[in-house]
Amino acid sequence: MLVIENVLVSDQVISEQFVCDLSKCKGACCVDGDAGAPLTAEEMEKINEIFPEVKPYLTKEGLEEIKNSGKYIFDDEFGWVTPTIKGKMCAYGIIDEKGIVKCGIEQAFIDKKINFRKPVSCHLFPILVDKSKTESTFYVNYSPRPDICKPGCALGKKLKVPVYKFLKEPLIRKFGEEFYETLEATANHLKQNK
Repeated sequence: MLVIENVLVSDQVISEQFVCDLSKCKGACCVDGDAGAPLTAEEMEKINEIFPEVKPYLTKEGLEEIKNSGKYIFDDEFGWVTPTIKGKMCAYGIIDEKGIVKCGIEQAFIDKKINFRKPVSCHLFPILVDKSKTESTFYVNYSPRPDICKPGCALGKKLKVPVYKFLKEPLIRKFGEEFYETLEATANHLKQNK
């Protein structure tokens, strides 16, 4: 376990390797889960703000679910999350011509319609971030799903890309540049001393 200020980082974030392999998993993390994507209060406000630009990207079923449930819903276990279509695909999910589930919010971002990429919990996956009860400490764990993340684990090993390097952008987005530089320096130090 690494401690960087108020963030406790699992050793696996440095020691394990991972690279998403969408051609194999088909974006299953947007479909298979216990609830939708966890959202921060700021992200809920942002979704309200950008929804008109995101709406044209969404599926008929996704729009229907958002109309019925709301742009986000409260889950007893995970707090505020994105709604899902019949407990499966995220209501913001879209399916491309190759059958890969992607994020409608992210597609609007890629098309430069909005300046918000997607919920940081999605961007960080398969890293999961939990907060202490007092919300003063963050726990950062590498948690690939054994079934759907197998291709990403295999590709990461093949390409020799550590989890923290693959997820550099969302880690900086969540915790800042200084946090990431410390994490990388620690990883380099540990590697040299092996």
